[in-house]
Parts: sequence; C-alpha cells; structure tokens
Amino acid sequence: MVERPLVQVGKRLLMALCVLALTILIVWLDREGYHDNANNEVDLLDASYYATVTLSTTGYGDIVPHSDSARLTNIVLITPLRVLFLIILVGTTLEVLTERTREEWRLSRWRSNLRDHTVVVGFGTKGRSAVQTLQATGLKPEQIVIVDPSSKAVDAATTEGFAGVVGDATRSDVLLRAELQRARQIIIATQRDDTAVLVTLTARQLNRGAKIVTAVREEENAPLLRQSGADAVITSASAAGRLLGLSVLSPSAGLVMEDLIQQGSGLDLVERPVIKAEVGRGVRETDDLIVSVVRGHRVLGYDDPAIGELQLTDRLITIVRASPNATATPPPAATEAWRSPRQG
Repeated sequence: MVERPLVQVGKRLLMALCVLALTILIVWLDREGYHDNANNEVDLLDASYYATVTLSTTGYGDIVPHSDSARLTNIVLITPLRVLFLIILVGTTLEVLTERTREEWRLSRWRSNLRDHTVVVGFGTKGRSAVQTLQATGLKPEQIVIVDPSSKAVDAATTEGFAGVVGDATRSDVLLRAELQRARQIIIATQRDDTAVLVTLTARQLNRGAKIVTAVREEENAPLLRQSGADAVITSASAAGRLLGLSVLSPSAGLVMEDLIQQGSGLDLVERPVIKAEVGRGVRETDDLIVSVVRGHRVLGYDDPAIGELQLTDRLITIVRASPNATATPPPAATEAWRSPRQG
C-alpha cells in the first residue's frame, strides 16, 4: 500500500531529528576539542547549537573544532551526517511535490474521462454488495466511483480498481470531486438514515437526471427519501425481515429469493426492452418468464389487464437463467436496467 504524503514526511522528519541528535551527541562527547569564542567552554546547549548550524550548512564560525580529533571527527562523521540531513530534507520536499503533482494529474485525467458513470456513496457491506452486482452485469471498475468518509474504505476500493474520493458525501464539494453531476446512476448506501436523506438531497440538486437508489434501515424513512429525490428506496431491515419470515414458512421459496438477489448465478431478475418480434403479443406469449411490464412510469404486474398487448416502448422485467460468462459479456438488458425515467 502506498503511504500517504504526511506519513512520509513524518518518517523523514523523525530520521532528520535522529541525525541531529546523533550529531549533538558526537560534539558533546568531544566537547574539549571545540572552541567557543564567547566563553571558551562548550556545554550541551553549545553542542546543540553547533550541530544545528552545521547540519543546516549555516556555519557562523563562533564555535569551531580546534583539536585534531575534533577536526577528524568532523571530516569522518559530521560531514556525512550533514549530507544525509540535506538529502532527507530535500528528498522529502521533492518526493511530496512529485507525489502531489502525480496525484493531481491522475485525478484530473480520470475526471475528464468520466461520463455516465456510477457513484456509490458508502463502501460498507451494502455498498460492496451493490458494486458486486453491478460488476456481475458487466460494469467496468473504471466506471465506478466510491465516496466514503473512511480513508481505509477508499483505499480498499482503489485496490480493487475503483476510483475513490474520501470525504463527507453530504457536502456538495465532495460529490463534485466524484463528478456526480455527470453520473448516470447514484447508489447511496450510508450507515445512517439521516445521512442518506442529506446525501440524496445534495445529489439530486447536483444532478437532476441521474437514477438515485438509496438504502435505509427503517421503513418509516422511505417516504422522506422519495421526497428528497430518490427514484428507488430499499429498506434493508424490512427486506431482511421478510426474507427471514419467508425462509421459515417456505425454505425453498427463501432459497429462490436468495438466488434472485445474488446476481450472476442461478436465476437473475433483469430488465430489458421489448423486441420487435414481441410487439403485439401478450405477456404469456413471449419466450421469457415476465413478472412485470414497465410502461411509461408505471410498473404493471404480469396479470394486470391494462397491459393488453406489448408495445415497442415497453420494458420487461423477466426472470432468466444466469449466463456462466455474464461478467464478461453482459446482456443488453442488464446495462440498460439503470436508465433513469427522466432520461427517457
């Protein structure tokens, strides 16, 4: 893992202090060989003063080595320590500046290339699972930006190939660093419901057309999230509770639901457009198992009489068998499933 610039500076500073302390010790042990123009005596303060001005190459000349042993010590020990001290200071400055320049160049480069990407706020259990599902449908890591207040979480995300931004996602400047204003879809998976509301409000203000999906713990907060601009709200506590109850009543049904939730294996729930061959047919006349039809902004159940015949502008939510190489070649429906209704 690459160390942060401040950590590098701290280590270099500690090394410089060690060099200074060693120089003070050498001068103090050989203090009889030094001459002070002020009082002809060299105490610990004088030794510290001489070491400081010597290592910094200032050299006022008020304290000088006059014995042969002191001069030899300066040649053999003090001079190499002076060079090492300067290397540490200059090297640290150059390295930090180079690292900052490289980082700014890298950030500006990926920001300029980001278009229609996905911003995931929160890289905890929910955020990771959401990202895994997106990757199972073929979304590339470079099209995913993680925003999290924890530097460790962002480091873990960047290790996996995602772009990462450390900061509080309730602040617009943090979201702008993630280029949220140009994102196609936004997933908000924060730890607290009140934080999710603030992030949703900020995200909707910055991007009016993106698809925003938010997770909350308590179902009573779901209406507030929808009012804040979320297109879909997932209640984690209620969903987990319903799955637990279903698994108790019917373990087999619970297994099927888990299979549908886990993208890329077994059965998958996907959204796709109606193909020309299906136009004019009924829901039961298609080859796929259709569970719902999206018509405009309405989601109609498969048995809703209002569906009638399928139209070319409809979208179908179907259950399909997951392809073994789904991650390598994503189905068109999977990549289109997140398109915002505001984008048509």
